[in-house]
Amino acid sequence: MILNYLFSATKVSAWLVMALIIASCDSNRDNLPLLEPKVMTDALFSVVSADRYVYTKYVINRLVNQEALIKASEHWQDDRALPLPAQMFRMGAEKALDSNANFTYSLLSLWPINKQNAPRTPTEKTGLQFLVENPGKNFYQQEILSGRRYFTAIYADTGMSKACIECHNKHKDSPRKDFKMGDIMGGVVIRVPL
Repeated sequence: MILNYLFSATKVSAWLVMALIIASCDSNRDNLPLLEPKVMTDALFSVVSADRYVYTKYVINRLVNQEALIKASEHWQDDRALPLPAQMFRMGAEKALDSNANFTYSLLSLWPINKQNAPRTPTEKTGLQFLVENPGKNFYQQEILSGRRYFTAIYADTGMSKACIECHNKHKDSPRKDFKMGDIMGGVVIRVPL
């Protein structure tokens, strides 16, 4: 029931973002200005980061840490547990991709526990390193992938809860085990075609 509610809430957020994107894509037909890629990626980041924050604080923290009603696990299906916040984020990103949205988003890190979350393009690697070296700043760049030009934005993903920090620091596959609250642990990569 909890997951159904969460997926429903995420769908609402996704529909709001999709409306924004559709409006920007269709705007040329109505002689309205196109939405700037930076404005679009900033809006998308606002929604996906708000969803992640709410899931972490009001679901994971409350049900797992405060009330101890259920646990969260990277093997959530086998363990009959809640997905970890990063897994929930990834499921939302995959669902958006399945819906043929005109954008992609992902959570990547220079120190990924899951190797799928490592940077793959030079822009991703450069952007993640930029975030570490420039706290409080976002990274924006255009890149060409498979012959198509994209606007890529990367936003810092910081350690926002004790549970996230402890999980990364104690996980057997974690390449880094000294994270503290507020440290940059990775980045949210949002890519829109130009």
